[in-house]
Amino acid sequence: MIPDRFGPADTAQHPAPTEDSMTDLTPFIEGLPKAELHVHHVGSASPRIVSELAARHPDSKVPTDPEALAKYFTFTDFAHFIEVYLSVVDLIRTPEDVRLLTFEVARDMARQNIRYAELTVTPFSSTHRGIPEQAFMDAIEDARKAAEAEFGTVLRWCFDIPGEAGLEAAAETARLAVDLRPEGLVSFGLGGPEIGVPRPQFKPYFDRAIDAGLHSVPHAGETTGPQTIWDALGDLRAERIGHGTSATQDPKLLAHLAEHRIALEVCPTSNIATRAVADLDAHPIKEMVAAGVLVTINSDDPPMFGTDLNNEYAVAARLLELDERSVAALAKNAVEASFLDPAGKARIASEIDTYTEQWLAKQA
Repeated sequence: MIPDRFGPADTAQHPAPTEDSMTDLTPFIEGLPKAELHVHHVGSASPRIVSELAARHPDSKVPTDPEALAKYFTFTDFAHFIEVYLSVVDLIRTPEDVRLLTFEVARDMARQNIRYAELTVTPFSSTHRGIPEQAFMDAIEDARKAAEAEFGTVLRWCFDIPGEAGLEAAAETARLAVDLRPEGLVSFGLGGPEIGVPRPQFKPYFDRAIDAGLHSVPHAGETTGPQTIWDALGDLRAERIGHGTSATQDPKLLAHLAEHRIALEVCPTSNIATRAVADLDAHPIKEMVAAGVLVTINSDDPPMFGTDLNNEYAVAARLLELDERSVAALAKNAVEASFLDPAGKARIASEIDTYTEQWLAKQA
């Protein structure tokens, strides 16, 4: 894993969970069966994989040395994060690169006991750079099936529009999702910067995807206000909201999300790393939970942010002052909010319950 990117001054400003608050729950969290709903394909590339890809493509400015990568993955703001993220995207140039990345991401998930993940994939970024579209689909599907057979981790896809690339990218992403729909595709999303990229303009493309049977899961309210979330709900018919950090600024919005069980895909460390939230203790997750919103815990772009899903659960446990049963309930939120079939949901929920009871029995 990439070392903590924050220097001494930043560590004081952005405190991590204390050792005392995490010690008892860390082993429990590590073994807990989990689902993850907001995690990006390229953004999940470990330092080892990024280094390997950078070595394959030496014309890239991405460092090959893991320590240099740690410095490279230090972001001044959200715009800088997007710039760095896109430089890593540029390392994915062949179907073989796509297959390697996807399979290795699944391997890392399996090590964390992630049983199911909806991986956000941005096909436009690869096809626009010259990877044949069917070869791209074949690569992710081959990796998905191989990973499930070898690791037991079930992957599904969310194809998302890179918002910074505009309506051309939106049209192409919708076409790829609908016309070349791979077996594992379940949802349609919208990522990238929010400032200057209003949600309503993407309505026709979400309409096409939804009409084809895909679920709507756009990012909204990460670096902009609650109106962006309202736009995602109204114009894009969002069934879940990526981040939704600013939802707590609008009590009516919180009530709407709670009433309709529209989940928020919360990514605490990501929000600090991109400066969307000032520090962990200021994170609005407590207000979200207090309002009755269905909150799920996610890692977003884990190696880029020096985290993983286990760490995000530890962060959430500290912020929410949770015990083992409460952490297990939080894990079941992700299962409930997922687009897994009912039998699959029941299986993972049962695994969580069995694991928790066995753990607590050993502690008694």
